[in-house]
Amino acid sequence: MSHVSNVRPTLSRRRLLHGAASFTALSLLQGCGYATNPNYHPPSDNQLPLPSGPVVQGTLTVMRNPSGAIPLRFMGLSYEKFAMSYNYFHFSNHNLIALFRLLGDGVLRIGGGSADQVLFTPNNEGATHEQVTPANIKALAAFLQATGWLCLYGVNLATSTPALAAEEVAHVVAALGPNLLGIAIGNESDEYGLPNGFFPGNWTFPDFLTRWDSFRAAILQAAPHVPITGPDTAGGNHISTWTLPFGQSVNQSEITLLTQHYYRASGASTTSTASFLISPDPQLTGELTTLNTGAKQLSIPYRISECNSFGNGGAAGVSDSYASSLWVIDFLFGVALGGSAGVNMHGGGNAPGYTPIADHSGVVLEARPEYYGLLFFTMAGAGTLLETRLLAGTVDANAYAVRNANGGVNLMVVNKDTLQNLTLTIETNRSIWRATQQTMTGPNLAATSGVTIQGAVVNQDGSFSPASPNTLTPSGTQTTCYIPALSAALISIN
Repeated sequence: MSHVSNVRPTLSRRRLLHGAASFTALSLLQGCGYATNPNYHPPSDNQLPLPSGPVVQGTLTVMRNPSGAIPLRFMGLSYEKFAMSYNYFHFSNHNLIALFRLLGDGVLRIGGGSADQVLFTPNNEGATHEQVTPANIKALAAFLQATGWLCLYGVNLATSTPALAAEEVAHVVAALGPNLLGIAIGNESDEYGLPNGFFPGNWTFPDFLTRWDSFRAAILQAAPHVPITGPDTAGGNHISTWTLPFGQSVNQSEITLLTQHYYRASGASTTSTASFLISPDPQLTGELTTLNTGAKQLSIPYRISECNSFGNGGAAGVSDSYASSLWVIDFLFGVALGGSAGVNMHGGGNAPGYTPIADHSGVVLEARPEYYGLLFFTMAGAGTLLETRLLAGTVDANAYAVRNANGGVNLMVVNKDTLQNLTLTIETNRSIWRATQQTMTGPNLAATSGVTIQGAVVNQDGSFSPASPNTLTPSGTQTTCYIPALSAALISIN
């Protein structure tokens, strides 16, 4: 497994000269509380602190053209169905409830590979983690009511029966009520025919449709109006050979949501490094384009119902590092720009791979670095995405703009450069009467702790007390701000 070094790369002569020149330019900027005195401290009106290291001057222009949207309940988490048998989703798990609520109104997906292994046990005598009972479902319902989240609930297509699945869904509908977003029948059924699959070498797309139809028919007899989603495909080249053909094969009234999974690569690969994770992802862009086009033709929204950095549990020292905090912000905005109705970040457990929230035997341990990226993204809010034009020289940075329902604009700038700070002149094409900034920072890409948002950590119990936003000084339609290396900034414009 590849790990990211804590050693910072040596500055090239070109970067040193560039940094020196841009640092000189920085001293000319007004309005951000900058100073060139090394003993400078932020003034009492909470302006931005002095940058440290090379600084590049850039511009960010917010265009009027819409480029997409972040819908309500875009944010979501995904867990293995096994977690239900650990009493993890329970009204008494106050820490987990608080961590969910901190992310706003979202969607919990119950599924994963264990969805096709767990069997419903209607007599409440579940004694193993491969059984889910009516009591587990009622506990999940109470958890959802406490968080305000909706649920995508997965049932076993591979090793269960239509009758048992139908009985389970009847209990789910009765318990979850309005908190049920939809039922998923099976998980990554496109891989059932693999050598280690449920039907090795003897599984085709027509086989899947026949089995799926029989389960759906039984479920609708037990719960006639329940919304059904699918097909929760593993992804990659199966979008064109499985996901979209599934959508075309079923009647548009048969499913309410087209679902797809995404992982950038395998966590076991030596190339699954932090630098690769935060680099541009043309594969994601291509898959989203295909999904968006197909979903529009079907008149069905689509959702990335299971995703994270690298598959197979993630890459240790990468998926659980500060690199994931920065990566996930770009990922979420990229998925929103790709037209998706939302995402469900997969997690659970305490392995050194991906999980936004670490837990052990039903007890919350901590919010991992990736959680901070999810939280920071949600702080930008739902709304219309606007086109942006960022000119930042050689700085590795991205910028996004969200116009909210009140007409305000939240800008998110992600500076993934390990060396270069960025100072931005922001042109909003609108009069600014107030502008503030909040910043997410971490020690280095490899850090598995020490991430903060506006100087604050997210505690085990979900408490979170960030400092007041820093004040920026508007000048007509412009303002200026500073984005440190390896940080993300949320700039709120009113």
